[in-house]
Amino acid sequence: MPSPTPPINVLATTQPDTLDAFWMPFTANAQFKGAPRLLVRAQGMYYEDVEGRQILDGTAGLWCCNAGHGRKKIVQAIAEQAGTLDFAPTFQMGSPLPFVLAQRLAALAPAGLNHVFFTNSGSEAVDSAMKIVLAHHRARGEGQRTRFIGREKAYHGVGFGGMAIGGLPNNRRQFGLQLGGSAHLPHTLDLQRNAFSQGLPRHGAELADALERLIALHDASTIAAVFVEPIAGSAGVILPAPGYLQRLREICDHHGIVLVFDEVITGFGRVGMPFAAQRFGVTPDLITFAKGASNGAVPLGGVLVGDAIHSSLQQGPTQAIDLFHGYTYSGHPLACAAALATLDVYAEERLFERAIELGEHWQRALHGLQGLPNVVDIRNFGLVGAVELAPRRDAPGSRGYEVFRRCFHDGNLLVRQTGDTIALSPPLIVEPAQIDQIADVLGAMIRATA
Repeated sequence: MPSPTPPINVLATTQPDTLDAFWMPFTANAQFKGAPRLLVRAQGMYYEDVEGRQILDGTAGLWCCNAGHGRKKIVQAIAEQAGTLDFAPTFQMGSPLPFVLAQRLAALAPAGLNHVFFTNSGSEAVDSAMKIVLAHHRARGEGQRTRFIGREKAYHGVGFGGMAIGGLPNNRRQFGLQLGGSAHLPHTLDLQRNAFSQGLPRHGAELADALERLIALHDASTIAAVFVEPIAGSAGVILPAPGYLQRLREICDHHGIVLVFDEVITGFGRVGMPFAAQRFGVTPDLITFAKGASNGAVPLGGVLVGDAIHSSLQQGPTQAIDLFHGYTYSGHPLACAAALATLDVYAEERLFERAIELGEHWQRALHGLQGLPNVVDIRNFGLVGAVELAPRRDAPGSRGYEVFRRCFHDGNLLVRQTGDTIALSPPLIVEPAQIDQIADVLGAMIRATA
């Protein structure tokens, strides 16, 4: 007779007998499983690992837990909704919360983005946005507009659409021929002119003019949309120069091209406003979002859609389906409950404003690391930052990984490693003393790493 399964709270807080079956994403599985880093609890600014150590969260989980961990209001909302309505389809049926949440999100968004298409992740949000754009052009009689323009070093998720317009070589290399019909702008990282800029870099606005060259090459009438992250997070916090995003907007307007901001990372207070579009004063036609929308508690993503694009797909008979696209879990009741509670926490605690209130302290703390061994750049804006390290000869990424590993094991600090860059994005509840702790630990681990 099989032995009874232990309670979930036991399974969730003890190391499993074997780690073999779970094929972990974006992970060197053999390396990890040889020396695993397992987290079992979280509260406020801290994780607890399987050994009982308190780990300061310097990354808001994976850019998503902007309100910190274990928030009672969010936990209660999920539990109550699970006991009331655990699931409801959104294909030709509905339940109240997706409609309520969509209204709340539209009220937070830049003016004119009044419609929301729900997904379960940022990857799905990007692919959904691509399909919405294509359907929009076809509905307007411009079905020849099928080309998408992304940017070097961009990350737009792992779907085939997002991978095609993304610009991270390792994310593309294993998978052969990409979807056709995409081109890429140059990235905006310029260490020669902008290293150790405090806040936005001074140089690089002119890089937006590369869009005109791509338009001349491919013809504007074939281009559907330009996708950019206002701040490229996964590539190591790459910032735009003042005027860069404004110039992209001007060029897109001139040529009838849709502009899409991927705000999966920058949304929900990371740069001091609900969306980076508002902080930078540029309104795109669509915004993709995820992560901070539900504080990472239940997967949720979506696309904020401008009125003109939405209206173009509402011209058929009332009985006709607007968009032949969607997911089983679009507008999932538990995800919507988590997101509504998350938005309440953000508002009640004024968390969006904290990225501006703490911005100067954050900047001083990070730039205090300038001059440490192998530090070649420091970048910051709002409550996001990065410390870039010189790569080791013939072993790119190894120095960054060692600093990441030392921070966790020796410094009780969780940071994010991308190549030889250490990226930081603490929960918005972070206190000044914890900012200092993040910088002090990171500095000590950089010194300890040859």
